[in-house]
Amino acid sequence: MTGVEVGIASVVLIVLLIYAGLYITVALGLISFVGVWIIRGNIDIAVSLLSLSVAGTVSHEVFATVPLFALMGLIVGQAGLGKDIYDVANHLFYKISGGLGIATVAANAIFASITGSSIASASVFTRISVPEMRRFGYTARFSVGVVAGSSVLGMLIPPSAMLIIYAVVTEQSVGHMFLAGIVPGIVLAVAYGIAIPIMARVAPNFVGGGDTGTGDEDWRQMTFGGAIIKLLPIATLVLVVLGGIYGGVVTPVEAGAVGSLGALIIALIKRKMTWRGLWEVLVETGHITATILFLIVAASMYSRMIGMAGLPTLFGEWLVAQGFELVAIMVLYVILVVLLGTIIDPASIILIVVPLFLGTIETFGSSIVWFGIVTVVAAEIGLLTPPLGISCFVIKSTINDPTISLKDIFIGAFPFAVIMLMVLILLIAYPQLSLILT
Repeated sequence: MTGVEVGIASVVLIVLLIYAGLYITVALGLISFVGVWIIRGNIDIAVSLLSLSVAGTVSHEVFATVPLFALMGLIVGQAGLGKDIYDVANHLFYKISGGLGIATVAANAIFASITGSSIASASVFTRISVPEMRRFGYTARFSVGVVAGSSVLGMLIPPSAMLIIYAVVTEQSVGHMFLAGIVPGIVLAVAYGIAIPIMARVAPNFVGGGDTGTGDEDWRQMTFGGAIIKLLPIATLVLVVLGGIYGGVVTPVEAGAVGSLGALIIALIKRKMTWRGLWEVLVETGHITATILFLIVAASMYSRMIGMAGLPTLFGEWLVAQGFELVAIMVLYVILVVLLGTIIDPASIILIVVPLFLGTIETFGSSIVWFGIVTVVAAEIGLLTPPLGISCFVIKSTINDPTISLKDIFIGAFPFAVIMLMVLILLIAYPQLSLILT
């Protein structure tokens, strides 16, 4: 087999193995190792390349952001700051048609700016938002759908783990990627906020709402001072982490460390952190870090393998030979990413597909930073679509309500997936939305 044939076969096999249920790390690492062995005909070269992949990735300073931001996000969740955000957002928007849905979007957007995790957002706000919306007469499908839709903001609004992974794969600045994610994240959140009242008017049976609710409703009488007190810890963390990075005071790694320390202090002041809770947070941080770093090592091996096979160069030459313009290539790319998003997670998409298209995008002189934002948004759509809508599965496992099926969650998330697609088209048509702050 030629190198190109091995490269093509490896991509197909990796996707098939992931779809069959094999861990992405194992699929990427195993197929890449065997691919190099076949191409060079020498197992020692494959072993050497694997060693280089480990040494050249995990030892990089930027990867220290992974455990630090994961730790900060978990401590924030433990401290109950998600509920504080929701209480304030609830107070501001509950009088508007579909207001609790808007409150959930607003709270998720703020929460995402601290944790950078869609999974954390989906888990936290399933427990907080869904019971509240159900109590006020919103339908089950809309309640879980708005949580699923707004949870993906964690993938886009910095600090985002997906933006970090993309920055490493494409050798871009993490700070630039964080800056590029701010405006698109705000645009997506605003689009949700505009669409929800429209949905409430056009499809009231889908949205529901309007009941007065029962039980403790002290948040309605929340004073300005009370709102400030609830938001002060969040505002402090945002100022320290994002303000520190963009102000040039700290690096992203240092910001993660300071943010984690700040979150821990807040949790201790609120008396939400016990020794047992701290131990559980540290263990979970270790699990998340190990998973991501092993994934990146395997992805580095994969990138080296397809580079050795000459597949990116050949693929780019083929696209150019077909006479495709940049718009046609982006349409093809988005369709591919969205389709892959129905079967594999966004990190896997970034690691598998981006190296194939990167050379072509550079040939057209387009911004790699803008391409990353488009990639992340397109991959996010897959979080809401069957059969592998990760956010939807997280909500199902968290909600523990047998009356709400996985089908209900996917149906509820569908309008938000459509809104994301519209925003994606806007970002492709106007790249400056992603680049205005960089």
